Amino acid sequence: MADDIDLASERIEAEMTARLRVLPTFNTASLDECQDCGEEIPSQRRAIGGIKRCVDCQNHFEGRR
Repeated sequence: MADDIDLASERIEAEMTARLRVLPTFNTASLDECQDCGEEIPSQRRAIGGIKRCVDCQNHFEGRR
């Protein structure tokens, strides 16, 4: 049983590594404040790069709410 779990974990890790490798990279700095509502954008979100909106405004912009 442990062998199956180990194999599954290795497969998941390899897939995640492959997916992370193809993520887009953003070479522009993020804004400190949301361009729509003016609220501060959290540092974890700004670290992505190229961020212009807070999560709520981005969801609204994308029509998710």
